[in-house]
Amino acid sequence: MMEARKGGWCQTFTGRQFWPLDPKPEDVCVEDIAHHLSQLCRFTGASKFLYSVAEHSIRVAMEVPLEDKLWGLLHDASEAYLCDLAAPIKRCPELASYRDLEDAVQAAVCERFGLSPGMPASVKEADLRMLATEAIEVMAYPPASWGLEAVKPYDSHKLGWGIPPVEIKQQFLTFFTNLASRRLP
Repeated sequence: MMEARKGGWCQTFTGRQFWPLDPKPEDVCVEDIAHHLSQLCRFTGASKFLYSVAEHSIRVAMEVPLEDKLWGLLHDASEAYLCDLAAPIKRCPELASYRDLEDAVQAAVCERFGLSPGMPASVKEADLRMLATEAIEVMAYPPASWGLEAVKPYDSHKLGWGIPPVEIKQQFLTFFTNLASRRLP
């Protein structure tokens, strides 16, 4: 008999059931993460061109030390199951329960792939610097400050590779496989 799970479930690309209110590591699948994030546009689609969360994740992973690269690649993996909300909206006090859901899903991702529960400082810094870079290269001129004045963007990355989501997905999976193989004993 199947155990009762909390809340409703969503179907993933690979046909699995995923319960966002009751995430378990065994329900997390890297192919689902790669597929979903490759089709999910950063900034809720407000970018000048298609710029996926998967591409962002690859770019963050490329900027951190080897021991943190897998964390960098998977730092937004919870968004594969919950979607990407714009940070100013996500930070609203009214969305504290959403942030708790995101933390729980990310914890299941971390457990599934053997990552430390806390995001490494190098990943936090790379994510913030990539955000500052994206604000310049991906978004229209902002109507107000993003509060990133003290954050040094990366030199031009020519963001938005202009390749289809299926290819970004494959790059994500290849990057993951290469990193995972280095972690094996």
